[in-house]
Amino acid sequence: MKDTNITVNLPGREIILIGTAHVSKDSIDEVAGVIREEKPDQVCVELDSGRYTAMTEKDSWEKLNVAKVFREGKGFLLMANLVLSGFQRRMGQELGVKPGDEMKAAIDTAEELGIPYIFCDREVQLTLRRAWAHCGFWSKSKLLASLVSSAFTTEKMSEAEIEGLKNRSELDGMMAELADYLPGVKETLIDERDQYLAAKIWAGGSAKQVAVVGAGHLMGIKAHLERIAAGGESADVAELDSIPAPSILSKAAGWIIPLIIVAIIALGFFRAGAGVSLAMLIRWVLWNGSLAAVGTLLALGHPLSILVSFVGAPIATINPFIGVGLFSGITEATMRKPRVSDAETISEDVSSLKGIYRNRITRALLVFLLSSLGGMAGNFISIPSLAGLLVK
Repeated sequence: MKDTNITVNLPGREIILIGTAHVSKDSIDEVAGVIREEKPDQVCVELDSGRYTAMTEKDSWEKLNVAKVFREGKGFLLMANLVLSGFQRRMGQELGVKPGDEMKAAIDTAEELGIPYIFCDREVQLTLRRAWAHCGFWSKSKLLASLVSSAFTTEKMSEAEIEGLKNRSELDGMMAELADYLPGVKETLIDERDQYLAAKIWAGGSAKQVAVVGAGHLMGIKAHLERIAAGGESADVAELDSIPAPSILSKAAGWIIPLIIVAIIALGFFRAGAGVSLAMLIRWVLWNGSLAAVGTLLALGHPLSILVSFVGAPIATINPFIGVGLFSGITEATMRKPRVSDAETISEDVSSLKGIYRNRITRALLVFLLSSLGGMAGNFISIPSLAGLLVK
């Protein structure tokens, strides 16, 4: 058995952890081989039911209601999920392997041998929402920038480099770099999931289990399993399955920019009269609306989406509970309704900038993202611009 696999012997339990690279041909062969050789009572895979459905049902994307995604405030989360999937898929295409093929191999082998299997990972949208909730404004900005750059990078990885991801010392260095860059995200994506995966594997309850997980989780899962077995840690993951309630400060943060803008315009009225106050209002609307519209234009949005971005941005600023992306994204999805072909090719399209622009689902998401960023930039730029009118 390779040194990327670990056998955890606990009282009455034997748990064999198979560490895989998610786009590795060797991992696929290894997973099937270990299950056939060990013949465990149960197989656990690092998947959730939603991801498995997306991998196995070709029509899963056809059921996606883009407008509903925007209304539920999940536009950023879906964009992040697609970017991460596209990055993995691009690496897999270079090696002739689809992301998650080693997990499918584990399930297919278990079904062939009549071995029960369970999903032991947390639902990906929940993981992303927890990561987002744990980020401050600056960390969120860095996360978005990192995701976008990952989506459009042209850097290629060799098969040897992919297999190198299974080397523990390289993983340690990579995780340390991630921890320095975005400690809140590292905690949610790595540390929490180590605990979550271990708890779900433990809850499987079988005497002999094979668990197929990403190599980066091996040592963390092993440590958590040993603590659970010793009674030093609970296997209850209810808290990890919830979204942290926003703090009072984060709730108030959404009102800070609107209040500053309203206060400057009001001050202009009392200090310099209605004329200056009106000039401030017009200048703010032009900055805010124009940059939101420019964002939609950069996304090659529908002309009506561009107009809606311009009109909707000032409205969205005054009401922090909605965003201009809600208006522009729904308009784009309505004017250019996603086609069945868009759903069928979305997994491939997110791997390239050309594909993202071609696909109507991802185009609507791009309109949502860039109009939101444009409106945000317009607000920041308009504040010193409005303040400048007070000193004239």
